[in-house]
Amino acid sequence: MRYITKTDLLVIGLNSGYLLIGIGIMCLIPLIFDLIYFEFDLISFILPGAISICLGFFLTKYLDEYSNKNVRLKHGMIISSLGWVWAALIGGLVFMLATNMPPIDAIFESMSALTGTGVTMYTNLEILPHSILFFRAFEQWIGGLGVVVMVISVLAKPGTATSTLYHSEAHDERIKPSTKATLEKTIEIYIIYTVVGIVLYAIAGMPLFDSLCNTFCIISTGGMNVKNANMGYYHNDLIYFISIVLMILGATSFLVHYKVIKTKGKSLLEDLQFKIIICVIAIVTLMLYYVSNIVPMELLFTVVSAITTTGASISSSLTMASWPSFVIICLICLMLSGGSNGSTVGAIKLIRLITFFKGIYRNIREILSPSGRVVPIKLQGRPLPENASEQSGNYITLYLMFIMFTWALFCFFGHDPFDSLFATVSLQGNNGLDLGIITNQIHPVLKIVSMLNMWIGRLEIYPVLITLRTVFEIFKR
Repeated sequence: MRYITKTDLLVIGLNSGYLLIGIGIMCLIPLIFDLIYFEFDLISFILPGAISICLGFFLTKYLDEYSNKNVRLKHGMIISSLGWVWAALIGGLVFMLATNMPPIDAIFESMSALTGTGVTMYTNLEILPHSILFFRAFEQWIGGLGVVVMVISVLAKPGTATSTLYHSEAHDERIKPSTKATLEKTIEIYIIYTVVGIVLYAIAGMPLFDSLCNTFCIISTGGMNVKNANMGYYHNDLIYFISIVLMILGATSFLVHYKVIKTKGKSLLEDLQFKIIICVIAIVTLMLYYVSNIVPMELLFTVVSAITTTGASISSSLTMASWPSFVIICLICLMLSGGSNGSTVGAIKLIRLITFFKGIYRNIREILSPSGRVVPIKLQGRPLPENASEQSGNYITLYLMFIMFTWALFCFFGHDPFDSLFATVSLQGNNGLDLGIITNQIHPVLKIVSMLNMWIGRLEIYPVLITLRTVFEIFKR
């Protein structure tokens, strides 16, 4: 049985055209900083941007006759998956042209930025051109909401295709009745928080360029920085506190943010996921403080960075590697869980864990209850679909299977098992915290597999599996 027909491929090609145009425009934005700082490396941005834009226009014009075809969920998932790969390739071309970076390292850097993972292949960030530093930060800011989401909110027309593409990138919550209006309101909130972050950093004494790039990286829960020592470079508790607030905001559902003003803050205090995030941060920080000699601010910052999957740090990877094993295990658990659904975070996400454990509790109650009784699963007073717990369990199983595979591969290439587990969980959760393993010196195979982990972690596995199944079917013919 053929699951993908020629028409399916042409529909995918047409709608991918809009995505390619948006990705090309993304490459041209850093030209502003290239000219401001008189770096004049125009070709490094114009060439990749032009390639993507021209190919995008070709697809939209040549395949225009398929514009009346419905975009199904399978189309949307394949478009999203391929769109992220294309964005990583085009971004990698920018890094290659501008800094003479090896191809694999350049694509890794781009994928890491776009997925909000934040691991870098550069050994010295402080010698890079301002335009490249901004481009890395801008990629994270775009990827925080999702490459597809950002593009379709600007280029696509309202309709079924927009809704399908929105859901294909692991977005479920709606702020407004229509998907287009939801996208516009989400981006509006995102921009407001970004502006607030830039202003607060500047007031705290951070240079304006650093304020811009760091806000892009922190509010998107990306974690890359313009300094080698990451946020630790600034030695400023006020800057650390602002970063903590921005990380928590980025890890909170946009639906909750939207309701904050209307409910006078009640929506934030009543949101189960937000309450869990704050409680976990408080409990874990206090617990680790009493079992270790780590500086309180370093501990709090790292705990927040782990659960929000930001990956920003004020402690070096070597310092973190010297922390007690119990602390590292707690950080691994935080990196696995992640923050709220409908936010910029990666990892499994709290809503899935809550649903999964509620399903286990329901099974226990059903066994203890009189024969034939069905116990519903409720979340904040609302019943969940009957198969919600099963779906969460399936996803968590898949998620852990990919972690096991990459962990084993790191061990195969001679890395310490404990450090390898930390690195693998960080990569798949799009976190970026590291104990010193992930550098440009690791084996190329590990770099490629790590990119796969970042990709599937950001798209939440199923779109990537569907895309790989489609590729297999095409070549099978």
